[in-house]
Amino acid sequence: MSFVVAVPELLKTASADLAKLGSTLDAAHAGAAAQTTSVVAAAEDEVSAAIAALFSAHGQAYQAFGAQAAAFQSQFAQALAGGAQAYATAEAANASPLQELLDAANAESVAMTGRPLVGNGANAAPGSGLNGAPGGWLLGDGGAGGSGSAGQKGGNGGAAGFWGTGGAGGAGGSGAAGGNGGAGGLLAGSGGTGGTGGSAGSGGAGGAGGLFGAGGLGGTGGYGGGTGGAGGNGGLLSGLVGNGGGNGGVGGYGGGTGGAGGNSELFGYGGSGGSGGFGTGTGGHGGNGGFIMGAGGAGGTGGSGGSAGGAGGAGGDGGNGGMLLSSGGAGGAGGYGLNNGGAGGAGGNALLLGNGGSGGAGGAATQFDSHGGAGGTGGRAGVLLGNGGAGGAGGQAGPYGGAVGGTGGAGGDAVLIGNGGNGGVGGAGAPPTSASNGAGGISGALLGLDGFNAPASASAWHTMQQQAINAINAPIQAETGRALIGNGTPGAAGTGANGTPGGWLLGDGGAGGSGGGNGGAAGLIGTGGPGGAGLGFTAGTGQAAGAGGAGGWLLGDGGAGGTGGFGYQGNGGAGGTGGTGGLFGAGGGGGSGGDSPNGGRAGNGGAGGTGGLLGGLVGAGGGNGGVGGASVLVNGAGAGGAGGNAGLLGGPGGAGGTGGFGFGGAGGVGGAVSGG
Repeated sequence: MSFVVAVPELLKTASADLAKLGSTLDAAHAGAAAQTTSVVAAAEDEVSAAIAALFSAHGQAYQAFGAQAAAFQSQFAQALAGGAQAYATAEAANASPLQELLDAANAESVAMTGRPLVGNGANAAPGSGLNGAPGGWLLGDGGAGGSGSAGQKGGNGGAAGFWGTGGAGGAGGSGAAGGNGGAGGLLAGSGGTGGTGGSAGSGGAGGAGGLFGAGGLGGTGGYGGGTGGAGGNGGLLSGLVGNGGGNGGVGGYGGGTGGAGGNSELFGYGGSGGSGGFGTGTGGHGGNGGFIMGAGGAGGTGGSGGSAGGAGGAGGDGGNGGMLLSSGGAGGAGGYGLNNGGAGGAGGNALLLGNGGSGGAGGAATQFDSHGGAGGTGGRAGVLLGNGGAGGAGGQAGPYGGAVGGTGGAGGDAVLIGNGGNGGVGGAGAPPTSASNGAGGISGALLGLDGFNAPASASAWHTMQQQAINAINAPIQAETGRALIGNGTPGAAGTGANGTPGGWLLGDGGAGGSGGGNGGAAGLIGTGGPGGAGLGFTAGTGQAAGAGGAGGWLLGDGGAGGTGGFGYQGNGGAGGTGGTGGLFGAGGGGGSGGDSPNGGRAGNGGAGGTGGLLGGLVGAGGGNGGVGGASVLVNGAGAGGAGGNAGLLGGPGGAGGTGGFGFGGAGGVGGAVSGG
């Protein structure tokens, strides 16, 4: 059976164009008629008269043919216009009964339940603080909540129906919290975004997703230390078709804590924690991945210390991963401090098959005699298979005597098969002081090597196991420059040396040394090494940070990009790019741009890494873009980094990074879904 598709508006336009064309041709014919139908003979001889008569006859014949063509064109244009009118009339006749039927059904549904069957909920009026209306029972988005007046909480977004997106929460009035986002549709639909808090008010929580829907984003905390809203929890099966828990909202200026990322239920990744607000705000904790499958969310970056003597905010802890092929989330990096740098967050744990999350790097101090922040502890590996997470590197200290770099974080332990996580390298400090490296994690009981700087074991069995693996590694290392089993070595503090790659079969990449070293690539199974932070106090301009290493070819997340060096009297350094995820891995998060506290331009946040080709099958996607650096200069704040693209088969694109505090810091662009 054949089907005809007609657009009445296009048919009307075509008929009008034909009428204009006919008028133009008629005018041209009339203008040429006198010269072509009565041709004057060139001379008085018979030949000239015959030629003139011949051309005149041709001109008269052409005019006769033109008149017939004009009549046909006019009839065709009229027929086309009539057809367009007929199609429009037929559409109106068909639509009217359907619309009348739908209106009648909606009226009956509203009378019985106060809610239509199909249609979006109405938005609440601005300044009313009222809740948005719910969407239709069958199909419809929830309405947006109204903003609150002074001291009044923003209205909550309306819930969606069976299929639809929850409404956004309204912004809170002065001193009040933003409204919560509405719940997504029962079958499919994301939760609504939480509203922004008023001055000192908390951001609203994101709405919960439907069965296959993602949780909504948490709202931004208000100016004056408002806490960011928590991300909404993802639906029971949300990770099977895309996103999981929603990301937490950014903490407000004045030390607001970032919102926690939302959890996933059975499948899907945990949402990332929100960044802490400028002025010692703590980053939000990452949400937990789905119990069966789903990576833990990354912890939020700590806020920079905004007042004299203020310490940088601590990074948030990463969320725990699910049972299968799911790694723990990376801990957030600590913020810069006008006194001491903030501590890095701890990496999340894996459950059964997966790597522990890397600890966040400690924040750098921005005063000459201040100390760097401690690195975060790496997460524990999965019980059956996986490497422990690497400890975060300690932050840089000031260059004057007595200033000590941050202590490196301890590496996470493996359980049965896997390497212990590397201990984090201590931060660079003022000579002759030196910071302590973190203790390396212990390897699995059956197979694996201890991490960098692991303590000597009192177990004879464990010692013999380590010696046997080292003997197997020796010829492979000599032949290929890379061991079979074991983690790569981290670069030394302040050298900018790259981390070495992990073992071919099992091993995390080594972390790049501070000074902009790149993280090493992982082996078949393992996490890419994090990039080294850029150094500050370097001729006034902060160094660019190193990029994170690629995740394991089969299983492993890309390493996080390093934090750009702060510009003490110049521009801040750019944050490092996150590493590419392995086949079933997520892209690493981009590093934060370096601050410029004394008048220079701040560094831009690094781009998130691209997710693995099949990362979407385990709820992994592109890495989030890094936060832009802060600056007091007009148009000097750093831009947020772009989110990484997802892999080939689904998965979420990474969120764009938040623009830096100050003037001109644009937010980053979110990553594309399915590698688009």
